Amino acid sequence: MRRLVLKMSMSFDGYVAGPGGQIDWIMRTLDPEATAWIEQTLWQAGAHLVGRRTYADMAGYWPTSTEPLAAPMNAIPKIAFSRSGTRESEPTTALRNAVDAQREAGLPVVPPADGWDDTRVLGADLAAEIAALKAEPGKDLLAHGGASFARSLVELGLIDEYRLLVHPVVLGSGLALFSGVAAFDLTAVQTTTFSSGIVGVVFRPAR
Repeated sequence: MRRLVLKMSMSFDGYVAGPGGQIDWIMRTLDPEATAWIEQTLWQAGAHLVGRRTYADMAGYWPTSTEPLAAPMNAIPKIAFSRSGTRESEPTTALRNAVDAQREAGLPVVPPADGWDDTRVLGADLAAEIAALKAEPGKDLLAHGGASFARSLVELGLIDEYRLLVHPVVLGSGLALFSGVAAFDLTAVQTTTFSSGIVGVVFRPAR
C-alpha cells in the first residue's frame, strides 16, 4: 500500500503561511542544499496532492518555470482536492506577492501558465478518496497543502510521514498546520541542517 507523505515549509514558530497566506519568506530563505532536498522528495512521488487554492498557484507557476523543482512538479501526475469538484483558476495574492519578492531579489520571473490540464479533481469524501489512492499501485503520494487541506489530512490521521522544512523565520501569526488538531506522538526519522539555517525534519506518526 502506498503511503501519504506531507511536504511543507514551516516558520520557526509553526506557521506554514502568513495571516494572508504569504509565502514570500519561503523563497527568501531557501538555499541550494534545501532545494536539492526538496527535489529528491519530489522525484520519490507517484502523484502530487494539493488543495484547490494551492493548485491554482502551482498550475500558474510551475509549467513555465526553469527552476530545478519544475521538472518533477510538471512530470509527475497531479490530483487536486476540491469540495466543489472544480479547479481554482486564479492565482492567489500570496503567489503574486511571492513572485514580486523574486523580482525584487533579481531572480528570473516567468509569465503565468495556463495550468495542468491533465490534473484529476477529487474531494467528495477526503478520507475515502485517500484510502482509494493508497490502495492503487505505484510510488508514494506527496501532499503539498495549502494549510486548510493539509490540516484536514492531519485531523483525519491520513499522513504516514511528515517531511517539513523549518525556516529560520518568525512570522508571529499566520496559518498553522497543527492548530486545533488532537495531540499525537511522532517518531523521528531524519534531521538535516542546511547552510542557510533551514532544518529538514522527517517524522512518522507513532503507531
